[in-house]
Amino acid sequence: RKVLKQVEIEVKYKGYIKRQLSEIKKLSGLERYIMPEEFDYFSISGLTYEAREKLSKMRPNTLGQASRIAGVSPADISVLIMTLKQRRERAV
Repeated sequence: RKVLKQVEIEVKYKGYIKRQLSEIKKLSGLERYIMPEEFDYFSISGLTYEAREKLSKMRPNTLGQASRIAGVSPADISVLIMTLKQRRERAV
């Protein structure tokens, strides 16, 4: 009976678990993006004002840290990723 219940739970939540594992993998990849020390968040027009304020105050070292700050949305993280990639490309 326990085995049957366990199988039922695994089948029922398989999609949710897979999605969560994918999200964890994606978030761990954000730790690779290093934020420049003197990054001017107020110069990035795509960020919400709340995100600009919080990021300027907290000064995260990585995008992973930035993603865990309350008030910084996934959309803000996407803007930061694009900005960092553009700046890297210009530097090359």
